[in-house]
Amino acid sequence: MATSKNRLGRGLGALISGGVGKPAAANPKKAASASPAAAPRAGAARKAPSSPAGKTASPAAEAEKALGYREIKVADIRPNPYQPRREFSSESLKELADSIRSEGLLQPVIVRLTGDTYQLIAGERRWRAFQLLKLAQIPARVVEAGDATSAAMALIENLQRADLNPVEEARGYASLMRDFDLTQDAVAGRVGKGRATIANALRLLNLPEEVQGFLASGLLSSGHAKALLGVENDRERVLLARRILEEGLSVRAAEKLVQDARSGRATSRSNGRTRPLSASEQAAVQDIEKKVASFFNSRVSLQHTSRRGKLIIEYRGNEDLQRILEKLGLSL
Repeated sequence: MATSKNRLGRGLGALISGGVGKPAAANPKKAASASPAAAPRAGAARKAPSSPAGKTASPAAEAEKALGYREIKVADIRPNPYQPRREFSSESLKELADSIRSEGLLQPVIVRLTGDTYQLIAGERRWRAFQLLKLAQIPARVVEAGDATSAAMALIENLQRADLNPVEEARGYASLMRDFDLTQDAVAGRVGKGRATIANALRLLNLPEEVQGFLASGLLSSGHAKALLGVENDRERVLLARRILEEGLSVRAAEKLVQDARSGRATSRSNGRTRPLSASEQAAVQDIEKKVASFFNSRVSLQHTSRRGKLIIEYRGNEDLQRILEKLGLSL
């Protein structure tokens, strides 16, 4: 079961040079007993093996005995500081925990030894789900990997699972370049992408924070964002992004809008009936937007014209939506 699911292991394994531990047991049957299929279910976590003296060995001492597939204490694991994913939905974590409770863990987490603890390389959602289930131990693959390899593997796992939004992906590439002094070509080689893909992703980080927020939340697509890069002024990028959202423009229409903006023709609606906001009106809209965002403690976009407007309040998951509804005095 684990073999058919483990498409990730082959890609990540290729990154670890000279330090990938082999499974402690050479016998396939013994190795299978430590495989993901043997993952503990809720309420059935195995006790950590004891040393001959009856004391639990430290992670460093245990790692010296064998690298490869084994069960380790959940409490001995620390998150990866190079994890590119920043948002973990509580609802999706609960769903994953429920799946692990009923089906077990299909794929172990990947960790490396750092001092007397383990550091996650891949599998933070699985690790968090085990914490929710209050399980003491988790199936893991212990490997030897340096900082750069660990960061690249964390990024690759999320890319292969399509877990990252475009902004997180771009920040992951930028982190590899910044923290490990890698070129775009080197990053492309590490993650198995073309150099042009890396370069185009990094360009998204040149957009204003508000536009990056629209992109990260899925309100804008990468195609819309790339079109907005055709405008040099950040303020104009924000205004055009809001207009794209308000009118529900396609990528092709957004490209046309940007072309018009660059030639000075985007100062009014295509029907000619709505005038652009003045500087004072734009300032007022921004002030209202900030106050609404502060009230709801959420990202907010206020799109206003003299004829119509739209207020977008972002939320993450059912619990966050319930919180916002309660703020509005609504109950379901």
